[in-house]
Amino acid sequence: MNVGLGLPISDPKGLLEWAQRANDGPFSTLGLLDRLIYDNPEPLVALSMLVGATSRIRVQTEVLLAPLRDPALLAKQAATLDRMSDGRFTLGIGLGARRDDYEAAGVDVHTRGARLDETMTVMRRIWSGKPYGQGIGPIGPEPARPGGPEVLFGALGPVGIRRVARFGDGFLCAAHLADADRLFRATEKAWQTEGRAGRPRLVAQFNAVLGPDHVIKEARDRLFRYYSGPHYMNLPDGFAEGAVASMLTTPGEISDTLAQMSGLGADEVMFYCWATDVAQVDRFAETLSP
Repeated sequence: MNVGLGLPISDPKGLLEWAQRANDGPFSTLGLLDRLIYDNPEPLVALSMLVGATSRIRVQTEVLLAPLRDPALLAKQAATLDRMSDGRFTLGIGLGARRDDYEAAGVDVHTRGARLDETMTVMRRIWSGKPYGQGIGPIGPEPARPGGPEVLFGALGPVGIRRVARFGDGFLCAAHLADADRLFRATEKAWQTEGRAGRPRLVAQFNAVLGPDHVIKEARDRLFRYYSGPHYMNLPDGFAEGAVASMLTTPGEISDTLAQMSGLGADEVMFYCWATDVAQVDRFAETLSP
């Protein structure tokens, strides 16, 4: 089972060192989240720089708020990153949970599901090399991966799970450990119902931090601030507190989580780091060493 790292977002310049250290370690993927109304780097721009600074590790948006973007332009951007990275790019996409991101982009939040479906329809057509429309030629470049970069959907409910089976290559599970089995099995069932060949990629995501007490405190404070505020939609009361409480903070918790996710059939686990201390890369690498 592969193990990736989700990068901290509060120090964009420091991400180059994170990426280079991770590239030399046992990690499979670097992930970067997407928000508009937040002090985070734009993920496609940032990952483009990280691809150029590394040689083998994959990069992944987790998740890109696709409804905020023009489908044709997003298809071109994703194909460019896929082509220039020799296929090391995974497009993780979803809807997000913040109303203010949609307001700032001038997008009706109530249409976000339909916009995501239309975006995927358009991007799949563009990546196939077909003309964009009547009298409009194809949009390049041709992706490194036939049919376009790998697409993973973040989802928590049945509509999102069905979207994985219709349009995607796999599922990004950011739910609690107790919910992962149910969501993985639901994804596999939807995949079969849709008549898809093979099986979906199953990727789990957990908030985690390793280090001395001040590093753990920084990570917890940043995670709490990220999930606090009035603009979140459909999050239960106490969600921020629960996210902080469930953050993995010891090598034992990391190892136990990996064992459990392997038993559930996960293909990859992403540990999302929230503190800026780059030494976390080495601590996670040591934990993964046999």
